[in-house]
Amino acid sequence: MTKKKKDIIKSLAIHSKDVGSTEIQIGLLTDKITKLSEHFKKFKKDKHSTLGLTKSVNKRKKLLAYLKKQNTESYQKVIKQLNLRK
Repeated sequence: MTKKKKDIIKSLAIHSKDVGSTEIQIGLLTDKITKLSEHFKKFKKDKHSTLGLTKSVNKRKKLLAYLKKQNTESYQKVIKQLNLRK
């Protein structure tokens, strides 16, 4: 596990042993989306990775909708912490 991934997990964890909550999944997907976006700035014709980006964006969107419905406080915290617009 990379240092950045550990930092994301640590910053969004609900409790000490938390590694898979909705908040963490959203954080990790946001990191993946950022990396893929940077990749596309260099390689504009990479159409295969576009599918992965689209899937990641849609999954994050669904997780954010779920979190908003289940726990509005946590949703607001995640949006603010990850600088997501909404």
